[in-house]
Amino acid sequence: MKYLENRKYVIQGIFLVVGVLFALRLFYIQVVDSSYKQAAETNAIKPVIQYPFRGLIYDRNGKLLVQNTPVYDLMVIPKEVKDLDTLRLMELVNLPLEDVRERLKKARAFSYVQPSAFYQKLSTEDFARIQDNLIDFPGFYINARTARGYPHQSLAHALGYIAEISPKQLEDPTYKGYRPGDYIGKSGIELEYEKYLMGKRGVKYKMVNVRGVEKGSFKDGAYDTLSVAGENLVSTIDLDLQQYGEYLMNGAKGSVVAIEPSTGEVLAYVSSPFYDPNLFTGKEYGKNYMALLNEPNKTLFNRPIMASSNPPGSIFKLAQALIALQEGIITPNTGYPCNQSLVKCSHAHQAPTDLSIAIKTSCNPYFYQVFRAVLNQGKSKNTFKDTAIGLADWREQITSFGFGTKLGIDLPNEKQGIIASPDMYNKVYGENRWKFSTIYSLSIGQGELGVTPLQMANFMATIANRGYYITPHIIRSIGEKGKPLPEYQKRHYTTVESRHFTPVVEGMAAVVESGTGRNANLDKIGIKVCGKTGTAENPQGKDHAVFVAFAPKDDPKIAIAVYVENAGFGAQSAAPIAGLMIEKYLTDSVSRKPMEQWVLSRKYLEIK
Repeated sequence: MKYLENRKYVIQGIFLVVGVLFALRLFYIQVVDSSYKQAAETNAIKPVIQYPFRGLIYDRNGKLLVQNTPVYDLMVIPKEVKDLDTLRLMELVNLPLEDVRERLKKARAFSYVQPSAFYQKLSTEDFARIQDNLIDFPGFYINARTARGYPHQSLAHALGYIAEISPKQLEDPTYKGYRPGDYIGKSGIELEYEKYLMGKRGVKYKMVNVRGVEKGSFKDGAYDTLSVAGENLVSTIDLDLQQYGEYLMNGAKGSVVAIEPSTGEVLAYVSSPFYDPNLFTGKEYGKNYMALLNEPNKTLFNRPIMASSNPPGSIFKLAQALIALQEGIITPNTGYPCNQSLVKCSHAHQAPTDLSIAIKTSCNPYFYQVFRAVLNQGKSKNTFKDTAIGLADWREQITSFGFGTKLGIDLPNEKQGIIASPDMYNKVYGENRWKFSTIYSLSIGQGELGVTPLQMANFMATIANRGYYITPHIIRSIGEKGKPLPEYQKRHYTTVESRHFTPVVEGMAAVVESGTGRNANLDKIGIKVCGKTGTAENPQGKDHAVFVAFAPKDDPKIAIAVYVENAGFGAQSAAPIAGLMIEKYLTDSVSRKPMEQWVLSRKYLEIK
């Protein structure tokens, strides 16, 4: 019992000590330290968000692609708004009265005590005019931050843009920590790399009196936190090549994608029509966005990764040849007659007595017969089943080239394209109710096929590498001295052995040397280009022009795909553009000025 009696005194002593400490602290706050009393009586503590500098973006040579420019936001704390002269505020900010009332309503709906943006992206002139009058508008204050700026007018579809976070995004756990009025990446690199670019917000606590006048930092900034700038990104883009590609494609609808085969780095990314990325900065953002959204030529459409329904045309014959070589169906010396009773050829040419000549002349009957031999190998006595088995095997090999699947480029909204399958035809015709004669158009890159321009360029990189590709990507490193992300260093091998690529490469060299790709020939300056023209049928109008290539033939440095919509033959329109861009990249100059002027003068490059 004595033990319990002593324990009671110990517990009572602990409570007494704690009570004394609280009393002393309360005495200090109320009597000794007058700062809290002064703050309560004459001031309020106002948290001011310190927005971080968003990370910069550079091209592969250190040229600035995206920078930050200062802008000013007019903020409001509804609780502190007193005796508001709405009409005067309307005149000050140059907004309609209903707009002012709606913005105040929105601010109150967000929070009565927390600050939110009332009017964003004030110009320097607006800032100066409003700042001088804010003393008469308690609850309102100016917050400085940065917006995106561009020292050029290029690469808009890849760079993307930033805009105010939406109410729906604020409800998404992915965007935890964001507040109304914050700006986030909405498309392109800005969206894909948001978590690296955004940085970390800071906050400063300031004392303001009842009239909203700042009286200095609270507690000398003891509770302030510094903002942390976002990380800079180094892209794979060559800005000079990008701008030259846009120069050549100006007035056209289509795409140009160039890749460095050995790394998968995207050198140029042209989606045409294009627009000036500066249109999505400043107060006119909404107006400019809607104008582009309703533009009949679909300027906002990101063609290199989203134009997935266009057929590849004759460039697909290269894949047909590679699969046939791997299957042992043909050899480099295999010839077929140009039997136009099977399928028509677009032009007269020499007999395709071997694979190289067939590629050079792009002989339709040759590849018709190659594809038929690939599909119908007698694996079933039933002709219909035999074709279905062959198509399934063929599809597995085709997809190993990156067709019919998302390649995984570091940009949002990539489409996978279309590659025909037995299931697709079973749904249309019924099982065992279709065969090779039903689907023969696949042999020449038509029919139930759709590939993106990015997939076309990646296909060229695969052939340039003789059988593998590295996932195309547009950011080289996070930070100027960073390393590529691991997912963009892995090799993806096709089902075709490396040795089978040699005869196909020889055929592609012949295409440019003396075949349909002569407009891309750079032999005079010592560069051997390997390429393939294509003309993709378009039931809605004039055919699309296609040309794919890589150079030099040995130790390739660039692979390229040019797709010009409604431009007719690839030999006449797409091939010259590819040849000029290859020369520009490899020599940093263009010697074929007459060819350049001819490209720019072609009427089919005008948007109808």
